[in-house]
Amino acid sequence: MNENQNKQPHEESSKNGLGEPVAPVSAWKRLLSKRWVYPAAYVAAAAIILTLVWVYQDASNKPMDSTPASVTDAVDLSGEEAGTQQGMNGEEATEVIASAEDLAWPVANSAEVSVVKPFYEKEGTAEQHQAALVQYNDTFTPNTGIDLAREDRKPFEVTAAMSGKVTRVEEVPLLGYVVEITHASNLKTLYESLSEVTVKQDIEVKQGDVIGSSGRNEIEKDLDNHLHFAIYENDQLVNPETVLPKN
Repeated sequence: MNENQNKQPHEESSKNGLGEPVAPVSAWKRLLSKRWVYPAAYVAAAAIILTLVWVYQDASNKPMDSTPASVTDAVDLSGEEAGTQQGMNGEEATEVIASAEDLAWPVANSAEVSVVKPFYEKEGTAEQHQAALVQYNDTFTPNTGIDLAREDRKPFEVTAAMSGKVTRVEEVPLLGYVVEITHASNLKTLYESLSEVTVKQDIEVKQGDVIGSSGRNEIEKDLDNHLHFAIYENDQLVNPETVLPKN
């Protein structure tokens, strides 16, 4: 009897009103039953979403803010090149135009020399043709330039008629020393019958620089000491007297 009485309260406490066992309440359910749980969860979720958005935006902007130095240098270089190009088309182009040269007489003092044999002009008169023929042995050839000499036939300094690059220095048995200078605008000047040369091939010379001294050659030995001077434009002979300044 007493044993049954001791068991009855325990059995009753483990049953609900329907006679079924009462399940214990978990800690998770007890937590969710609190009023502050759901607002706190919403706030936490919102904070996480905002954080993810901020991280994404930061990751999207990072390549722009941390551009590699090489790319930055390339951009700067392009800017410098554009500025240089603009300078070439602007200031430098103006400088080139401003420094453009006219052909000058290939002597230090043009008043000391005169033309002793003219250029052979195809449209010239018979008299002009005869004066412009070069005789060597029994052969007559048209003069390809002009020949300059002093009245006393003394040597004189030969100078560059225009700034340019020396593209030929050669000693030719029948012509003496020969110097060729290449200029801008497809111009070339040729200096023959030199007794000596003071320039070397591939150097740059300025207008008026001394390139040698007048001398004698075998083909025009009747002219004695002189300079043979020729001008080529686009590889075509030009009469020097038509482009040189008037004395």
